[in-house]
Amino acid sequence: MPRTFLPLALAASLALPAAAMAAEPAMPPHVTVSGEGEATAAPDLALISLSVVREAKTAREAMDADNDAMASVIAAMKAFGIAERDLQTAGIQISPRYNYTNKQDGSQNAELVAYQVTNTLSVRLRDVDKAGEVLDKAVTLGVNQGSNVAFSNDNPAATITEARKKAVADAVAKAKTLAEAAGVSLGRVLEINDQNIRPMPMPMQAKAFDGAGAAPLQAGENSYAVQVTVTFELK
Repeated sequence: MPRTFLPLALAASLALPAAAMAAEPAMPPHVTVSGEGEATAAPDLALISLSVVREAKTAREAMDADNDAMASVIAAMKAFGIAERDLQTAGIQISPRYNYTNKQDGSQNAELVAYQVTNTLSVRLRDVDKAGEVLDKAVTLGVNQGSNVAFSNDNPAATITEARKKAVADAVAKAKTLAEAAGVSLGRVLEINDQNIRPMPMPMQAKAFDGAGAAPLQAGENSYAVQVTVTFELK
């Protein structure tokens, strides 16, 4: 391209974006409001963490004792009708245990006294009414640490949809109130965004290590909240 045409070409290229920006319509008068909605659902899933801890002079002895106890627990879970896919080993830990004594020079003498093995099993129980019975059976068979229980929902989509509808209705009501107070009316929706907040399962610590009978557990209900932001045109 000849040098004399370079300034003209550059000016034309700069003018095109400016023309495109000028062609964009201006944002009409509008109001942006937020809305909140909440819906609840009874839990249909119990999440249970079962840990078996065994201690012995050697790691091999501790592991063998722990394996026997956990095998009984797993067999019992299957006897309750819990499927393989709902049973998962969450972790196995082998730890030496030392006995520390103080020396005259201020240092400590560490004596290896035992090995401790911890095997943790995660259980998804789809019949929440059996949670107390399952937990009690597991404790009877050797579970002796960290038996946490949390209640959740397998598929909360319908509950979240209900909360979303309530959130939009709340936003519409707020926008109408503001528009009426300002002496204008609402037009079409220009933009809408939402954010659903799925609750974390509420854990509870099992207290049935020494008692007989099913542990008394209350599933309660889970609450799902949705927040929306809606922008309305004003007329």
